[in-house]
Amino acid sequence: MALQDIDRRQAIGLIGAAAAAVAITPGTAAAAAPTPPQMAMWRDPGCGCCSAWAQRVEAAFGTKLPVTDSNDMPALKTKHGVPEDLRSCHTALIGGYVIEGHVPPADIWRLIATRPAGVKGLAVPGMPMGSPGMDFAHAPNQPFKVFAFGASRSVFAAHG
Repeated sequence: MALQDIDRRQAIGLIGAAAAAVAITPGTAAAAAPTPPQMAMWRDPGCGCCSAWAQRVEAAFGTKLPVTDSNDMPALKTKHGVPEDLRSCHTALIGGYVIEGHVPPADIWRLIATRPAGVKGLAVPGMPMGSPGMDFAHAPNQPFKVFAFGASRSVFAAHG
């Protein structure tokens, strides 16, 4: 199973298993416990799907994601180097990377763990149904891609 194919429940199970293994190994629990990365998110005021995505990230990382409402999101996206064709409704900085739109938390974890050369961030352009925060019971899921951007651009993960 590829890491990009892991859903939230599987990721939580893997993290729980790893935590249990560390906890039963004498003298290593404190040294091995991962520190949540520095995180912050900006969104258009009142965007509900952005709040839903933030809750998913908080659950996956086990820490609070500070959210700031901004009336000038285009300037913020330009400042952080988000290509215009990859833009979405919210922008986050997590673990030193720019995260644009409804990127699944498992993909963010993989980015932080692998730290690929030349990658500035990940983006899910637009607001595809079925992506984290856009997964509604009444709407059919759409396949979507997560793009890595920076020195070049590539598909980091595909979902659906």
